[in-house]
Amino acid sequence: MTNLELQNLTQKLSTEKFNRPFIHDVYFNQRLRTTGGRYHLNDHHIDINPKMIDQFDMDNLVGVILHELCHYHLHLTGKDYHHGSHDFKALLQQVGGSRYAPIPATEQAKMVRYQCQSCWNVVVRRRKLNVKRYVCARCGGRLKLI
Repeated sequence: MTNLELQNLTQKLSTEKFNRPFIHDVYFNQRLRTTGGRYHLNDHHIDINPKMIDQFDMDNLVGVILHELCHYHLHLTGKDYHHGSHDFKALLQQVGGSRYAPIPATEQAKMVRYQCQSCWNVVVRRRKLNVKRYVCARCGGRLKLI
């Protein structure tokens, strides 16, 4: 799905569910990691996590768009647009948006293992270290990559 298709879908959902036009921009934002979408208060555009369509189905994407449109329309009408507000919860339930977006799967970081040559202690790290410079914290022995 392209940004133009996302824009058309968002405009269609806004007129169908809210009876109000969506006149600002919506984009896919690769930098979003743990959230489904984000509404910007200053310029009123919406960012959508592309993983919502890549890793999940179209219904999930529609739910996230409706969630962000609730923030959008409540903010522009001057009502309370925060997650905990009564106005937001009521509007979200009325249009059928998702309250929580599923968490996208994250890549597991590769772990590096070192073993002390003296006490056989195993050290697990995310980043490699220079075994000529660093020693075992327990006994001061030399480390070896395993």
